Amino acid sequence: MKKLFLTGFAATLILSSCNKDEKVQAASLEQQKLDYQTRQIDLEKQKLAIEKEKISFEKQKDSLNKVAEEKEAERKAEANRVARRSTPRRSGSSGGGSSSSGSTASNSGSSSSAGTTATQKKGWSSAAKGTVIGTVGGAAAGAIISKKNPGLGAVIGGVAGGATGYTIGRANDRKTGRVQK
Repeated sequence: MKKLFLTGFAATLILSSCNKDEKVQAASLEQQKLDYQTRQIDLEKQKLAIEKEKISFEKQKDSLNKVAEEKEAERKAEANRVARRSTPRRSGSSGGGSSSSGSTASNSGSSSSAGTTATQKKGWSSAAKGTVIGTVGGAAAGAIISKKNPGLGAVIGGVAGGATGYTIGRANDRKTGRVQK
């Protein structure tokens, strides 16, 4: 009888423990699902924040481009005004006296200097930027790739990267009209 009682108790204990494990596993599975969903929501929030930043950056970029275009248009309009002012006086000075030709000469001198400053572009050329970026990038890549002698790799990579960057930048300068062929 004792054996029968112990066998029944053991069977009840096993059955009840198996049932509890299923409930715990079900609760754990539900908790995992909730955790996964909260992580997905957090990722979506981050994606949304990135998109907002991207949109604001594009707006700033567009506004800066508009300002640059307006400045360029103003510069061109000023250059055209200066060119228009100097052209009629030259034709009028050929029929006039010596005093009008003296004033024409001083005006044409100032307009030609204004014309040269209007055509000169300030800042770094694309060739210079390309050279610097290529040199730094090539040196870094050369140092990383050459494991036995990183100094030599950096020098070789810097020279190759600088030459490539210069070539690409010079081509860009030609396209934009900063440099003639």
